[in-house]
Amino acid sequence: MQGGTEGYAADADRLAAAYESITFEDVHSRIIPLLPASGRALDIGAGTGRDAAALARRGFEVTAAEPTAELRAHGERLHAGLPIRWIDDSLPELPQLTAAAERFDLVMLTAVWMHLDAGERRRAMQAVTPLVAEAGRLALSLRHGPVPPGRRMFDVPADEVIAQAADHGLRLLHRSERGDMFNRGDVRWDILMLER
Repeated sequence: MQGGTEGYAADADRLAAAYESITFEDVHSRIIPLLPASGRALDIGAGTGRDAAALARRGFEVTAAEPTAELRAHGERLHAGLPIRWIDDSLPELPQLTAAAERFDLVMLTAVWMHLDAGERRRAMQAVTPLVAEAGRLALSLRHGPVPPGRRMFDVPADEVIAQAADHGLRLLHRSERGDMFNRGDVRWDILMLER
């Protein structure tokens, strides 16, 4: 993720422990009923692979795209026993995934979109939406709250994401809000699920 990964490499050990301390089921409880039963899944900005691992355990064929080598290394180590294909690819263009022209039944963007500025978000939506298969689903979480020191984040309105996705043939299936999993009172999240 060009310009959005600052601070993650240096803090990878602490972040790995934090990311793995909460479960996929807790983070995604509101959209789990909307997940496809199986198929091909892509986790963009996979971090340490918590979500990729949970999807692999659910029977998905999983690709995990993570641009920060230190987080990717944690993920490959922590989830070595699971069938996850790890790749080094980054938003907004996703050059490897775009070149491969693969399609996925589920694309996840968990705590990722807020690292992109407005222009990058437009380019990223153009790159991400062709990866969603026919009847496939795209799940996003959008962070709202103060930006941690040393990080690059933007407050992204859910309506913007919904409108841009609609321009690329995706319709809204689910929208909700939740508090922060790490009990930061000044942070909240929008949860979106869209479908082709």
